[in-house]
Amino acid sequence: MKIINGGVCAAKGYRANGIYCGIRRNRTKKDLSLIVSDKPAACAAVYTTNLVKGAPLTVTKRHLSDGVARAIICNSGNANTCNADGIQIAEEMCRMTAGALGISDSDVVVASTGVIGQPLDLTPIKNGMPSLVGGLSDKGGAAAAEGIMTTDTVKKEIAVQFKTGGKTCVIGGMAKGSGMIHPNMATMLVFITTDAAISPAMLRKALGEDVGKTFNMISVDGDTSTNDMVVVMANGMAGNEQITSEGRDFSAFMKALNTVTVSLCRMIASDGEGATKLLECSVSGAPDPETAKTVAKSVVCSNLTKAAMFGADANWGRVLCAIGYSGAAVKVDRIDVSFQSKSGVIKVCENGSGVAFSEEQAKKILSEDEIGILVDLKDGGFSSTAWGCDLTYDYVRINGDYRT
Repeated sequence: MKIINGGVCAAKGYRANGIYCGIRRNRTKKDLSLIVSDKPAACAAVYTTNLVKGAPLTVTKRHLSDGVARAIICNSGNANTCNADGIQIAEEMCRMTAGALGISDSDVVVASTGVIGQPLDLTPIKNGMPSLVGGLSDKGGAAAAEGIMTTDTVKKEIAVQFKTGGKTCVIGGMAKGSGMIHPNMATMLVFITTDAAISPAMLRKALGEDVGKTFNMISVDGDTSTNDMVVVMANGMAGNEQITSEGRDFSAFMKALNTVTVSLCRMIASDGEGATKLLECSVSGAPDPETAKTVAKSVVCSNLTKAAMFGADANWGRVLCAIGYSGAAVKVDRIDVSFQSKSGVIKVCENGSGVAFSEEQAKKILSEDEIGILVDLKDGGFSSTAWGCDLTYDYVRINGDYRT
């Protein structure tokens, strides 16, 4: 397996584009994206757990009831959520896209991201559709990735090449996510494409199993969004025998998918609103998988831990505190905690108590832009990883006037 360029267009049979059509006030930022498969593709998705859900999710769920899709249309700048005509707007976005592509409405996945509770005018989308479709290209992944950004500071895309069923296959993905990021399928849009042949049922299984270890293990600010989802399309154009059951080929697919999703998770967490540091909490020695996940998520969700990391303060008590209120049944008098970065590693807690360490060395380690928080529960053989970011002054600045 190797990382390659191209994002969502790296796999065979996909074209994409992103344009500015006029939804957003800032004309320098793209606000409409489209991904198209040259042939019908197996498709699976997972959605936000927020009870308040954007209209596009309702429409997409209905369209994916047959496990097949051809296109993904997504706008930024307006979430199309909590609007009386939201469903109608989302359906019309699908109709316009389908009409321009010559495909069925039901084969279109629709997504929106941006401000909640603001009417979404379809005029800019209608006027922009000819340019959007006309500019579709197998080199258009980067433009599409730009079109779904809101407060993101960088576009997020990756692709990997792998072997399955004796054929070379590719999985590529793009994501948006910077604020309102919290575990349990929170604020992110992730679109993944592959030319591997896999049945809709096995694609749903693969995505469902992966999400629990990746996207559900991110937290930026503790707010679970209303709109976001992860969508995977598989058009089978690599020519491998279709994956219809578990086995060697399915495992190879899962490994490649996880490589893409973990990379996107790290990109999302490191680009948290106002963030200066990526935090990766690695928990080992847990008695069961759920304990490991619960502890890791609690640490990256802790605002006090996040603030300490911003200040490069080795305040390990914040970590232990977050573990203590996580709800996991841990043996506190066994816990070890260390901090790690490219500047080294330093143990700050052993068997639930502080140990002598160099504050100067700790400061150096915590001043890097990627910080590892290593927690050993010493109570079993299970492990888990969660991703987050530091909490900075800029987070409040960005969200203080997000709507206006």
